[in-house]
Amino acid sequence: MAALKIFNRDARRLWLWTTGLSGAPVGKLDLIALIRQLGFVQIDTIRNVTRAHHHILWTRNQNYREKMLWPLLGRDRAIFEHFTHDASLIPMEYLPYWQRQFRRLGQKAANADWYQSGLGQQEIKNIRKRIEAEGALSTHAFDTKIEGKREMWARPPHKKALDQMWYAGELATCFRKNFVKFYNLSERVFPAQLRDSPGDNEQIEWLCNQALDRLTFGTSGEVQRFWGAMGASEVRAWCTGRSDLVPVEVQGADGTFSLSWAAPNIEERLNKVSAPTIRLRILNPFDPTIRDRMRLERLFGFEYRNEMFVPAAQRKWGYYVYPLLEGDRFVGRLELKADRAKGWMRVTGFWPEPRVKWGEARFEKLGAELSRFARFVGIEDVSWDMRAQDQAIT
Repeated sequence: MAALKIFNRDARRLWLWTTGLSGAPVGKLDLIALIRQLGFVQIDTIRNVTRAHHHILWTRNQNYREKMLWPLLGRDRAIFEHFTHDASLIPMEYLPYWQRQFRRLGQKAANADWYQSGLGQQEIKNIRKRIEAEGALSTHAFDTKIEGKREMWARPPHKKALDQMWYAGELATCFRKNFVKFYNLSERVFPAQLRDSPGDNEQIEWLCNQALDRLTFGTSGEVQRFWGAMGASEVRAWCTGRSDLVPVEVQGADGTFSLSWAAPNIEERLNKVSAPTIRLRILNPFDPTIRDRMRLERLFGFEYRNEMFVPAAQRKWGYYVYPLLEGDRFVGRLELKADRAKGWMRVTGFWPEPRVKWGEARFEKLGAELSRFARFVGIEDVSWDMRAQDQAIT
């Protein structure tokens, strides 16, 4: 069977359509349906203008508001929190297929020297006993200290124990308050009817199917990286063992074709997809459309990296830099800073993409989106600092 060729513009449009960035971000909001469409939403501690999870959802439907998300976790139990490639919010009905991830990550944490020495096991017993008696507790309820030399990312014993129990699915995030995570025993959080899991092979089948459905097309590596819950060899075996997957040759931004796998209804999707809105969008650094940097550069020719933890002198761009998407191409990058209490937001850096002309019309579109973004978080004062203005002019 000859591989179906997908040319670059069609590939870009398929990917944007699949990740919810094709149509205008308006209309009635069904929040849990939006999370299901994405598969999960990454959460992040940094609040630059707004935290990543809020921005990701608002980008797809600007009727979203920050207060809408956490009741799905703490009140409705419609989502749960666990680790994909990072901490993420996942639809609760996916829980039966997540048991292997609890096992994988729990075992990885249990292999640490700290746990094997016996210190970790005793700390876990102490934490379990307290939560059993007192109910939900946050890390602030414990007070163990780091012993020995202090190193970057070092964690006190109680945090290591909480992490290990959370990774293993013994504890679950029952709610967050001011973004602080509160833990409870998983049997008190996860619905009883969802705690039984199918066999491991069935879980792999489900995870791979769901990943490819949300990619539309991808290499085995891209399928594996989607959830981060399977090994590379497991995904390769799944791809080659499925007779209904469609082999496709996807053209990259550089004109070359590479072999991928596509969902069985790929031709139907190709016929359905249309040109995306020409609206200019400010994407979050953790947006699912750009999360897989290799896929991003292959399809769009757009190089991007997060530089929050890169020393300032070594940054290519800036601290918290937002990709700018217009239609089906990336046209630049923007650095923003904000003080919500004082009601201001500043453009502190601007980097147009090579060979993209920034005329008055494009800047007007950017200004309109900046204003919408500011209104989302209750800011009225939007301005550019001199450095960013100079970058825009040159």
